[in-house]
Amino acid sequence: MEQLALLAGGKNKASTTGKKTIKRLTKSSKIIKTIIAAIGEKKGQRVISLDLRKVNEAVADFFIICQAGNAPQIRAITDNVVDKVKLGCAESPFRQEGQQQLQWVLLDYVNVVVHIMHPDSRSFYRLEEMWSDAALTEHGED
Repeated sequence: MEQLALLAGGKNKASTTGKKTIKRLTKSSKIIKTIIAAIGEKKGQRVISLDLRKVNEAVADFFIICQAGNAPQIRAITDNVVDKVKLGCAESPFRQEGQQQLQWVLLDYVNVVVHIMHPDSRSFYRLEEMWSDAALTEHGED
């Protein structure tokens, strides 16, 4: 599994598993573009990405954070991200959390972690402030 190979090899090095070469993500990586587009298709709000590659304590290279006003929309965004990334990038989340309460859903793709949050949860946990050392990019509603 690619995700486990990345964890074993460290996130700063490219490693190989079989025929595939695993490279470090960039802002223009296909998976990041796919996630942001999938969020936009389901009208996710206040979409941002945090570039954590220069933050030593970071658990991933990127966080993508968005919010949705209600549980059905959080579920729709979650399902769309999972489906689009599976189809377009042949990746499944390594881990998923929060799909029962639908207040804060986390999709962990190892190098990129997606946070789909209710506005109350987002304002309470303030991930942007917690990771303020990271470069923040806002992704507008196009």
